[in-house]
Amino acid sequence: MGPLPLDLLPGTVDTLILRTLAWQPMHGYGISRFVRDRTGGALMVEGAALYQALHRLERKQWVRASWGLSEHNRRAKFYELTPGGREQLAAQSEALRAYVDALSVMLAPL
Repeated sequence: MGPLPLDLLPGTVDTLILRTLAWQPMHGYGISRFVRDRTGGALMVEGAALYQALHRLERKQWVRASWGLSEHNRRAKFYELTPGGREQLAAQSEALRAYVDALSVMLAPL
């Protein structure tokens, strides 16, 4: 049995999506599957939270969308990272790493 899914901290959904799209353009289900598989099921971005985040990132012009065919030959909206999205990913990644480092210090034995 794999790990139980962890609750995502506010703001991490955007970073997970941007990081996934840094690898290659994907449709929504592909993003969800990539995050789940890459984290061994510990993190999941699905359903409404995924699509709300994608629309938010699109409005901020950090991702752009276009229609294409999925691996199952179905019409799907594919998202790709923009240059602004790459900059945002770098900034968010740095902030999250600092947060994780500080949390690790607090959780370490005294």
